Amino acid sequence: MAKAASTANQQAYALISLYVKCYEQKYGVKPGLNRYKEKWAFQDVVDDLGYERARETVEFYFTTGRVGHPLNYFLYNYEKLDELEKELKEDEANRLALREQTRLKVQEWEAAHGNN
Repeated sequence: MAKAASTANQQAYALISLYVKCYEQKYGVKPGLNRYKEKWAFQDVVDDLGYERARETVEFYFTTGRVGHPLNYFLYNYEKLDELEKELKEDEANRLALREQTRLKVQEWEAAHGNN
């Protein structure tokens, strides 16, 4: 049990560090936050999404157009951000498949009708 709690703490702190790193890269300054206080919220994120998915969601958050990328917004909306990222990835995969289908149909048409 203690090992699980230790791992949860490590993962929460790692996510906080990732958030700080992404924030610094985006804005050039460190965000003001209390790591100990935010640890509990980040543990909930890990519990809900899993550690790897939580990391992807933090990184995705900084690609959105949210002004200032406030931590509270992330913590209250991480589930919505997770769903949005999944939908965007699925949409991109569908678009890629459609482009490939179109390319093949154009090749078939050109082969049947000439390239005029």
